[in-house]
Amino acid sequence: VQIVVTVLFIVFFIAINEVYQKEEFQQVKKMVLGGGSNLLLTGDFDGLILKNNCRGIEVIKTTANFAFVTAKGGENWHSFVLWCLKQGFGGVENLSLIPGTVGAAPIQNIGAYGVELKDVFYELTAYEIETGKVITFDKVSCKFGYRESIFKNTQKGKYIILSVTFQLSKNQHKLNTNYGAIQTVLETKQITEPTIQDVSKAVVEIRSSKLPNPAEIGNSGSFFKNPEIEQSAFNNLKNKFPNIIGYDLPNGQVKVPAGWLIEQCGWKGKRVGNTGAYAKQALVLVNYGNATGAEVWQLAKAIQASVLEKFGIEIRPEVNVV
Repeated sequence: VQIVVTVLFIVFFIAINEVYQKEEFQQVKKMVLGGGSNLLLTGDFDGLILKNNCRGIEVIKTTANFAFVTAKGGENWHSFVLWCLKQGFGGVENLSLIPGTVGAAPIQNIGAYGVELKDVFYELTAYEIETGKVITFDKVSCKFGYRESIFKNTQKGKYIILSVTFQLSKNQHKLNTNYGAIQTVLETKQITEPTIQDVSKAVVEIRSSKLPNPAEIGNSGSFFKNPEIEQSAFNNLKNKFPNIIGYDLPNGQVKVPAGWLIEQCGWKGKRVGNTGAYAKQALVLVNYGNATGAEVWQLAKAIQASVLEKFGIEIRPEVNVV
């Protein structure tokens, strides 16, 4: 199986390299597509779109406590998580059911329930479009931030992520069950000593109850990032809005749930034409069937404006708007 995976990877590399060396492709705009789950198209894209479907997962080395696992960029993210859980590898269980691909995950530095991709990231290989070279990036080189990386800002559109290597725990897993409703779900199931599989199942249950299925109603998951503000600013808001929620960060700032801010502005469950904020989670903007990307973006801007007016906080999109 590994030989087949390696051959497919080499074939993909040769194919993409051949395409990009052709003169007719050098002069057009290019966009690399992962799963498309974190993208809002506000109009037609006048250029070349390439999608990496290269798949394969392998353990490249192990130590007494860790397994280093490499997954190709076209792998479905949740399928990768399930594969890791089946092997008994920990670290990604809180990231269960996040849509998209492995290759797109570092771009966004995906995160959920107190865990981010950078927490388990080791390195990645990427194809540099301009030169045709394959370059390896370590964690420092990726410049990960909150839903940010070098591939989302200064190097946006310049690379195709071919594979990602993760450092996962083999034993003595450090579970994170304090964020969101994970602990509550575990207690409801009378699970006092949870496994990584238990945590994953709890996350899947929570996400399924709060987030709409894209196959049933159009959405891109959480549309906005949770804003991070200064402690003094949060204290001032706390005096004015006693019920405001905040999570202290290591850098001294406070993370405020964007969903709470949006809900307080009256958007939760509100429908505007064929768009709206989801009834179970205000952070999710939905398309009821006939809305254009431009209409969704107009809704997003209206929500931004109302949150800024009420709380003085600017909430920024988590999705890529094209």
